[in-house]
Amino acid sequence: MLIIQQCLPTLQSLPSSITSHSSIKPPPFLHCRPPFKAGFSSKLYSPVTRVGIKNLRSDIDINGVVVDDDGAGDSEVTDDDMNDVSWLGGGFGDRKAEDKDYDKDPEFAEILGSCLDDPQKAQSRMEERLRNKRSKILHTKTGSPNPMAVKFNKFEFSNSYIWLEFYNTLLDNDVSLICDTFRSWHIVGRLGGCNSMNMQLSQNPFDKRPTYDATQGANVTPATFYNIGDLEIQDNLARIWVDIGTSEPLLLDVLVNALTQISSDYIGIKQVMFGGSEYGSWRENLKTEVAGYSIHKI
Repeated sequence: MLIIQQCLPTLQSLPSSITSHSSIKPPPFLHCRPPFKAGFSSKLYSPVTRVGIKNLRSDIDINGVVVDDDGAGDSEVTDDDMNDVSWLGGGFGDRKAEDKDYDKDPEFAEILGSCLDDPQKAQSRMEERLRNKRSKILHTKTGSPNPMAVKFNKFEFSNSYIWLEFYNTLLDNDVSLICDTFRSWHIVGRLGGCNSMNMQLSQNPFDKRPTYDATQGANVTPATFYNIGDLEIQDNLARIWVDIGTSEPLLLDVLVNALTQISSDYIGIKQVMFGGSEYGSWRENLKTEVAGYSIHKI
């Protein structure tokens, strides 16, 4: 007779001490915190990649629980949080969302919004926008195509006039530009910015990394712009008294370069004369605004 025996062991009943606590269930597996958690810092990402990071220093584990620095996870990541793009921090100077450029220009925002759906239409609208606003983007030169003449007449660095002859009578904006030019020139010279004895960077070869010797720069003879007078204007003539002090030709080069650009782009300057007590039709006894004379503080 063939007798078949059970291969599986018979389950025995558990002791009463264990069955009495059968109501206690172990925590679900999904609520166990895994050992790995991904840490994010909004300081390390651009505004486009900093999505869903509400706090500047927070950790997000893979279960979707936000963990603060102290390790306490008390808030869930919602869809609204993931759609939030923060512009705080990073390399954009703490700009906020309301500072976006296209928010200030609805027309440009509309063109950008339609560029994906219809690129040809967006391109044509952009070209039309450029044509309509061409005058605000591209400014026509109002200066003179003729080169500005530069002459010297017994010029002394310590006590001389600089004369300017314009093609036309100056307007208020023209006077403001000329005054700002001389004012900036004086400030740079006053601070010793035009010193031909310390031209280390301009003398370095272009194919090598620039180097600067601080000791050499500190021990050169200083070149300081001592004093400057007010800008006097009579019709299309102007003059200004200067006391440069040290004989520094670089200061004159800087001024001539600036006036050359002004003459070409903004105000036509016929000639600049360094030195001399008289020039053209200038009258020393003409000191009234009614007769075309004006004086402007530098």
